This record gives sequence, structure tokens and C-alpha cells, in this order.
Amino acid sequence: MRVIGLDIGEKRIGVAKADSSTRIAVPIGFINVDGSEWQRIARIANLQGTNLFVLGLPRSNEGSETQQSLYVRNFAKELIRQIPEAKVRFQDESLTSVEAEERLKSRKRNYEKGEIDAEAATIILQDFMEGLVDMGTSKPLAEEVSTSVEGSTGVVAGVAAGVKAAATEVKDNATIIAKKQSDKVKLNTKKAKHKMKTATKWVSGIAIIVILALIGVGVALLVKEQRHQEYLAWVAEQEAQMQAEVFNFTIRPGETIYDIKQSLIELGYSATEVDQAFNASYDFEFLRERPQGATLEGYLYGETYEFYEGTAVKDILTKYLKKMGEVISENSLEASYAAQGLSLYEGITLASVVQKESKAADMPTVAQVFLTRLGYGMLLGSDVTVSYALDTIDPNRQIYGDNYSALDVDSCYNTRRYAGLPCGPISNPGLAALLAVANPSDTSYLYFLTGDDGLMYYSYTEDEHLRNASLYCQSLCQVSL
Repeated sequence: MRVIGLDIGEKRIGVAKADSSTRIAVPIGFINVDGSEWQRIARIANLQGTNLFVLGLPRSNEGSETQQSLYVRNFAKELIRQIPEAKVRFQDESLTSVEAEERLKSRKRNYEKGEIDAEAATIILQDFMEGLVDMGTSKPLAEEVSTSVEGSTGVVAGVAAGVKAAATEVKDNATIIAKKQSDKVKLNTKKAKHKMKTATKWVSGIAIIVILALIGVGVALLVKEQRHQEYLAWVAEQEAQMQAEVFNFTIRPGETIYDIKQSLIELGYSATEVDQAFNASYDFEFLRERPQGATLEGYLYGETYEFYEGTAVKDILTKYLKKMGEVISENSLEASYAAQGLSLYEGITLASVVQKESKAADMPTVAQVFLTRLGYGMLLGSDVTVSYALDTIDPNRQIYGDNYSALDVDSCYNTRRYAGLPCGPISNPGLAALLAVANPSDTSYLYFLTGDDGLMYYSYTEDEHLRNASLYCQSLCQVSL
């Protein structure tokens, strides 16, 4: 579980992060309160892959909430409004800014006010993380040491009071015994010596406990100091890593796996790492429905995301696959495709063809044309599927040099030769294409073409279609596949 810590101020917001696996909070930086803070907080949460926020809640010296506490609570309400999936927790804070400044002074000579806010957020988040109790695990070492020191101090005070009370009790008992047993001097003396000997042993034992407790406090303090130095070194390392650049990566609707691979290689990833990532296994329910041997084509949802430099290719692809899963679930695509007589895989395959064939405004009608042709058992007759087939067999067009031979290419993707859908997606469709197949237009066309003017022309018969081609598609319809 990853968590974002926020130290809320009216001018700046300190930001820190932590992971429940380590329970060590580290500063990320600070955000100026200028109206853009919500977008920047959302961006940080997106990069960290979390929606859990811990906000420092200030209190007075008496422990009651203040006007600043109300400001933080109102900030939390607005945070949830701006980021609906956000989950907010409050952590009591006391003099965190003072402690943050002392920490910074021990590490560096010059620092900005914003760095104090970031360090304060780190202290708030660290306190929260140390308060977590994992099922079946112990508290983190840092908390155990802290507890030992505080507990030992209490023991020392309690034992010292006990020693004093015990000594007083021994003295009073001896006086009472001497007064009441004056007629039995010898026997009294023997008993008194025995009681004093026992009391002395008891007091000595308590003294030993006190000494051991003090030794324990010393050891705990040494361990705490060692852990603190290790923590400072770790923070310095994390701060250096946080300076790594963030880069944007975009998968555009209609791009193919080949396009995406090339983009990743241009970013500096090796072809080997890219290929391994695309051939790796991914644990998403919607991927299990694919036919055996199917690739990720069609399942990498078109979107732009930010990543830290050095992010593994597999982690990058996982981000887009996760988004595809969310789109499928949120739009009930599986059920909608079933209503059209298609499986999820078939629906995505048809959406990938619609994506390549038309613009967003025309997608529902183009989807209707294809679904109608499928229902009649007609060839889809899509040129874009032929182009994809050629890209897999003859990418440089050295074999199929003209459209006549290209249209007859022997491939399961060639919908001008084989009836039904192509054997898999031919691109990664965007939301408009996915929804177009789920909700096609209420028309009954059988043909369409894109004219030289960029407009779509529909028809009911082949004769109408050929007439539209002669009138509106004299150049575009002659483009080589």
C-alpha cells in the first residue's frame, strides 16, 4: 500500500510518500497554493499509484482543534471533491515544522521554506505509518526502539518511587516491632535481623533492576541514534532518486503494437526488453478470454501517462492494460457486445477496424454497416484489414506491389477474401470506437466510403456505392495499400 502525506498550509503544501512494505516516509517536495494544487496532487497520486492521503491535523497545546484544523478539514473535503476516489486520513501533528527545520539544519546549511513543509509532511506520514499494525507482523524497528526508550523511562521513574516507598515501609515496620516486643529482646533482635536482611536483599534487587533499566535506556538511545543516521542516509538517497526526470508516453487510438514498440525503442529501451515485455504474461481477467496465441494488440488503451525514468517496459504496458480493464468494466462492454452477438474479443476486434476506418462522428454508423454485413454473412470488405495483413507479411511491399495482388493476399486478416471478422484486432481502439460497436447507429446501410473531401458516404446497394466512388473517391480510392 502506497500513501501520500500532506502538510497543509495556506501558501504551500508539503508532500511526502511512503510504502507499507517499508513504512519509511520520504519527502517528495512542496506545492504552491495557487489554484493548480489539485491537479498537481492528482498527478503525484497517479505517479505513485495510490488514492490514500494522510493530512496533518494541527491542535492546540491543550489538544483541542484550532482554526487551522478547520482549514485542513475543509481542504480534505475539497480534495475528495476534486479527486472523487481519494481516501483521506488525519494524523495529529504537533510542532512538526519546528522538528522539520531542526532535521534540515542537521543535513544541510541552506534550504527553502518549501523544504521545511516537505519535511513536515514526512514527519506526519512517518507518524501515521508507525501507527499502522499489520496483521501477523510486528511493529517496525524504529517504533520498537521508540517504545523501548519511552517505556524504560517510565520503568525507571516507577522503580525509583518503589525503592523509596519500600525503604520507608521497612523503617516503620522495624520501629513498630521494637516497641511491641521489648520484653523479648533476644527473640526480637533475631527476628529484626532476619527481616532487615530480607528487606536489604529486596532493596538491593530493586536497585539492580534500576541499573539494568538505565543500561537499557542507554542501549536504546544508541540504537535509535544509529537508526536515525541510517534513515538520514536513506532519505538522501531517495532525494537523489526523486530528481530523476519524469517522461510522458502516449499510445494513440489506432496505433498498432509495431508503432508502440518503435516509440519505446526511440525512448531508449532495448528491442530485447520491449519484445520480452510484449510477450510476458499479465494477470488481467479480460485477457484470459483471448484465443490462445493472441497478442496484446487491441488491449493497450490509448492514453498519455507520466512515468519515472527507468520504469520497466512491463510496468508501462501494465498501466495501459489496467486502464483498458477499467474502460471495459465501467462501460459494461462485455454485456453490450454480447447483445450484438459478439464476444469481448470479437467486439474489440471489430472496434479496432472501426477505429482505422472512420472518424469519431462516423464510428457508430460504420459499426452498424459492419454488424449488418456480418449478420447477412457478407464479406466485410475492409481495406484497412488488408493493409494490416500486408504489414505482417510484406511490410516493405516487395511482394505485393499493386492493389490487385494485395487484395488477394492469403491472410486471415484479409476481410476482402475471407468472411467474418479478421482473426484478431488490427489496432488499439479508443473509447469512441469501443462504444460504437457496443451502441451502433439505428441505420441499415450496407456500404460506405471515405471521399476525397474527407466526408463519409453511405449507401444501401452496390450500385449506389459504385456511384459514390466515381463521384467522391477518384483519388483516395486509388491509394496503394
